[in-house]
Amino acid sequence: MTGPEQPRTGPAPAELQKEREQRLFRRARRKARERAGEIKELNIVAMMDMMTIILVFLLKSYQASTLSVNMGDNLTIPVSTTQLHPQENISVTVSLTEVAVNDRAVLPLRDGRIPDRYKDGGRGDSYYVGAIYDALKKEVDKQKYIAQYNRSAPFTGRVNVVADKKISYRTLMEILYTAGQAELGEYKFMVMKNE
Repeated sequence: MTGPEQPRTGPAPAELQKEREQRLFRRARRKARERAGEIKELNIVAMMDMMTIILVFLLKSYQASTLSVNMGDNLTIPVSTTQLHPQENISVTVSLTEVAVNDRAVLPLRDGRIPDRYKDGGRGDSYYVGAIYDALKKEVDKQKYIAQYNRSAPFTGRVNVVADKKISYRTLMEILYTAGQAELGEYKFMVMKNE
């Protein structure tokens, strides 16, 4: 035997009538749009084709140089009358206080000279600088990896050298020798264009 039956509670007849009227109104509105020839569903294929064409056009015409040099008290670039434009390459910046590869500090300098402890075996007569080699080799490997998958960005073996005009010839030779060991055999020295 079961207990007394509970009366069912549901929406009031007024609410049911209101909901029915809303459904009928939406259905009538939809049929009116269909009769007027409005689009039933959105076809985005043509829009995607147009966006693809615009994207390809923008990528082909986009030409910006990320080459920038932040000069300060420790970095003053020499002036030249050159008319050549800089190229996108691995960049080695040599200020009076540090050496940076692609704007990442690699090692500190003392009065524009590489301390002996950073040279091969800690000898002052060596031209090989391990910390610079490691940073350059990492960038070379990255460029070679990109070149494998993108034929328009081949590995060139070039390096841009941005050096303070007071840096000694010995320091530049140590950096260039080390860059050569990292498969960077072509050097471009960056200078300020004399107007």
